[in-house]
Amino acid sequence: MKRIVNARGKDVFITFVRYFLAIVFVMFFIFPYYWTITISLKTRAQALDPSTFIFKPTLENYIYVFTAWNLGKYLFNSIIVSISTVFLSIILSLPAAYSLARFNFKGKETVAFWMLSLRMLPAMCVVIPLYVIFSLVNLLDTHIVLIIAYLTFNVPFSVWLLRDFISSIPLEIEEAALIDGCSRFSALMRVMLPLLSPGLAVTAIFCFIQSWNEFALALFLTGTEAKTLPPALTFFMTSVGVKWGELAAISSIVTIPVIIFAWLTQKYLIRGLTFGAVRGAH
Repeated sequence: MKRIVNARGKDVFITFVRYFLAIVFVMFFIFPYYWTITISLKTRAQALDPSTFIFKPTLENYIYVFTAWNLGKYLFNSIIVSISTVFLSIILSLPAAYSLARFNFKGKETVAFWMLSLRMLPAMCVVIPLYVIFSLVNLLDTHIVLIIAYLTFNVPFSVWLLRDFISSIPLEIEEAALIDGCSRFSALMRVMLPLLSPGLAVTAIFCFIQSWNEFALALFLTGTEAKTLPPALTFFMTSVGVKWGELAAISSIVTIPVIIFAWLTQKYLIRGLTFGAVRGAH
């Protein structure tokens, strides 16, 4: 009887420790976002005093960044560039990922590693060559230049993600479709694509976050017409100081589309993260 009581007490203690660590872990990541929102709702004088916890919230910082700095234009640019990059990344990477997953050819792993190595390249290493190339064809400060630049990093990463998801689908399912008269393309579109929806969602989320948050390429390859939200953060870091209220307001706005996009695709995201678990268990 005493052993049973001790075992139950031990289980209760372990459960308590797990929940406590989980709460601490979550609070560690939520607190910076909470602090940013708090500063964005303060006046300029209150934002300079971090010890001010009790204050009357105000939206003057949000109104200021939208009216004085034309933030709506940069928000529109970010949405157009990010969605276009995600769409084109999926279209371009899916055939390449399918080929690497289903076909055997000489140097396949070398090609796969070479594509991944492109993703390892820092953006600052290619920003000057890209600037020179796009200036020669008069594409600087356009949506197209950012979409092309982002694709050079997103497509290799998408290929690697989708390759693993395609490999997780049993080959017998595709072979059955081929026996029933489907071509390779038809089997991919009608059979494989619905099964790949979790993997496509995960890939889309990663591409969207990468495109939405990209700073260096957007800063150097755009001017006033195609500038996105991340480079706009530099407007509030001036020679006379940092405008913390306005900076916090635009930082809060930048995170909202990513949160909404992840929330809309959370069902597929959870399925995608555990997509290969069953296959790995065998």
